[in-house]
Amino acid sequence: MNEFDDIYTNTRFDRERHQHMDALALKSPKRRFMLSASVSMVGLTAMGLPAAALSRERKTILSVFNNVPLSKLDTITVPKGYSWHVVNAWGDAIQGAQGPVFKHDASNTAADQALQSGMHHDGMSLFPYPKGSQSSTNALLAINHEYTDDGLLHSDGMANWSAEKVRKSQAAHGVSVQLVRKTADGWKTQPSIEARRVTAFTPIEISGPARGHVLMKTAADADGVRVLGTLNNCANGETPWGTYLTCEENFNGYFVTTTPTAEEKRYGINDKGFGYRWHEHDARFNSALHPNEANRFGWVVEIDPYNADAVPKKRTALGRFKHEGAMVTQSSDGKIVVYMGDDERNEYIYKFVTKNIHDPKQPARSVDILDEGTLYVAKFSKDGKGEWLPLVHGRNGLTAENGFASQADICIKTRQAADRVGATMMDRPEWLAVHPTSKQVYVTLTNNSRRGTGTESANKTDGTTTAATTNPRTDDANPRKDNAMGHIIRWSEFANNPTATLFDWDIFVLGGDRNLADNNKHNSNKGDVFGAPDGLWFDPAGNLWVQTDISTSTLGKGDYVNMATNMMLVADTETGELKRFLTGPLGCEITGAAMTPDRKTMFINVQHPGESPSERADPANPKAISSFPDGDKGQRPRSATVAITRDDGKVILS
Repeated sequence: MNEFDDIYTNTRFDRERHQHMDALALKSPKRRFMLSASVSMVGLTAMGLPAAALSRERKTILSVFNNVPLSKLDTITVPKGYSWHVVNAWGDAIQGAQGPVFKHDASNTAADQALQSGMHHDGMSLFPYPKGSQSSTNALLAINHEYTDDGLLHSDGMANWSAEKVRKSQAAHGVSVQLVRKTADGWKTQPSIEARRVTAFTPIEISGPARGHVLMKTAADADGVRVLGTLNNCANGETPWGTYLTCEENFNGYFVTTTPTAEEKRYGINDKGFGYRWHEHDARFNSALHPNEANRFGWVVEIDPYNADAVPKKRTALGRFKHEGAMVTQSSDGKIVVYMGDDERNEYIYKFVTKNIHDPKQPARSVDILDEGTLYVAKFSKDGKGEWLPLVHGRNGLTAENGFASQADICIKTRQAADRVGATMMDRPEWLAVHPTSKQVYVTLTNNSRRGTGTESANKTDGTTTAATTNPRTDDANPRKDNAMGHIIRWSEFANNPTATLFDWDIFVLGGDRNLADNNKHNSNKGDVFGAPDGLWFDPAGNLWVQTDISTSTLGKGDYVNMATNMMLVADTETGELKRFLTGPLGCEITGAAMTPDRKTMFINVQHPGESPSERADPANPKAISSFPDGDKGQRPRSATVAITRDDGKVILS
C-alpha cells in the first residue's frame, strides 16, 4: 500500500436506512455456521470425501504448527520446523548472474534498473516451467512492483531531480517475469528467454470497449489504441490459459493538475499527486497538458509470462478503478468470472462475467475472452442477501442523458456508473479469494477510519456527488464506525454459480485486538489477534492465508499497540479461527502468495521493509528502521520475494 493514497473520493451515500449493529457475524453465528457448512458440502463430491472426514481435516489443519508470537524483530519468523530464504530482491538482475549487479549505494542507472527486479514487490503468481508441465523445481514468477521510494532508489534521494531519475523510477515500477529454479542452495534466479521487465514505459495495447474511444486518445496516440506503461501494480490474478493479470491501483498519484475536472476528482487526481514529480520530465503526467492520459491507467493488464514477445493488453471491459486483485474462477458452463476490489474507502466490489466460454482443450481461443462480457457491482442488503447490479449501457440509468453514451463510457467512468446504480460502499475492498472447490468467495476490507463520521446530508438524492466530503453510515456489511481494524466478508453465489446475480453473504471475521478496552476494536475470531487484512489467498488444499498491511505510521501504536510488525495467518474457514504463521521485518507489509504444484514451497513477498512514516526514506540514513534482507552487508533495505519450506521436505501444512 502507498500511504500517500490515504484518501477517499466517493461522496455518494447509501440512501437505504440500515439498522446499526456491532457485528453481524457475532449477532447471528447460527446463520454464519449454516452458510459455511452448506457451502463446504458442495465441495465434497469434487474431493471424493465424506462430510465427516472433511470436517475432521478442516478442524485440525491449524494444529500442525505452533503459532508464531507477535514480534518486534527485524527479520522473518516462521514456525519451528520451517525455513525461509530470499529468492530475489529489488535490484537483483532478472537474468541472474548475466544481468547488472545491484549497487548498494543506489548508483545503478535507469538502464540497469530496467533489467533488474523492480521496487516494492506485491502480488505475484507462479507458472510452472516449461508451459504445460507441473514442475515443482522450475517456474516463472510474475511479480508486481507497486511503487518506488525515491529516498532509497537514488543515492541522494530526490535532490537534483532529473529526467534520468524519473526514468529510473519508471523502470522500477511494473512487473518482473523471472525464471527460478530449485537448487541444493535453495531457489535461484536463472537466465531465460522468457525473463522480462514490463515497466512504466513498456508499450501496452488497449483492448476491449474503450479501445479507440475519444477519451483514450492523446497527442502521442491519436488512435487511442496503445499506451506506454503500467504502474502502481498491486494485487494480481492468473487465468486458466496461463496468463498473468496485474492490477493498476493508485494511478492517480502520478498525475498532477491545478484544475482537476469532476471526473478527475472522482479518481483522486489533484494538484499534488504523491510527490513522484514525473510530470516535470515526462509531460504526459501533467493532466493539464494531456487530460486523457490518466484515462489510460487504472486497468487490469494481461501479460503472457511464457512469451516475452507478446504485447501486454489492458482489458478495459473489466472497468477502470483502483484495481486490487483480479481473482479468476470458472462457472460450470465454462464462462470465466473475475472478482475485483476498488481499494479506497467507500468504494465497491465488482465482478466480470465473460460472454464466451473457455475450453481448456483449446486455450488459444481464450486469448481475447476478457474483452467481451458483463461488468457488475455488488449491493449488500441488510438481511444477508446480495445482488450484482449490471453496469450495462442503457440500463439502471446508465444512459447518454446521464453521461454514459456507450459501454466504453461506463468502462472509463466505472466509479461514476457504480455510484449511479446504488452499489454498497465498502471499507476499502482489497484482495479476493475463491475456495478451490466450494467456490465461496472471500474479500478483505482493510479499514475505514472515517466510516460513519461524515455529513451525509450534503449529497444529492439522485446519487450524484457534490464537492462535499462525506462518509456513509454503518451498515450490515460494514458494521463498525471508525473501522480501524478491518474485517473479512464472504459470500456464496446463488446455486453455487459464479455467474449468478444473487448471493448470500456474512462477515467471516472482524479484525482487532481483544486485549484492548474499546469493544469496537475487539476481533471475532477465536485465534490470534490481527488487523488491517489485505492479502488473501487459498492454496490448492483449501487453506486460507491472510496477510496484513498495518500502516507503518500506526504499527505498535494506538489500536495496534500490541502489533509492531505485519504478519501472515492461516484461517479455518469453518470456525473463523486464525493462527499466526509468519511475522515480517520492521516497517514492512507482507503480501503476495504462490505455491509450487507439490505444495512443498510457498513464496511470499516482503514489501517496503524499513518504510518510514513519511513514506520516503532518508538517503543519509536509509537503514534507520530496517536492514532487511542484507543486514550489515547492505546499505539500504530492499523488498524481496521469499521462499518458505519445511525442513523435512514435506508439504506445507501437513
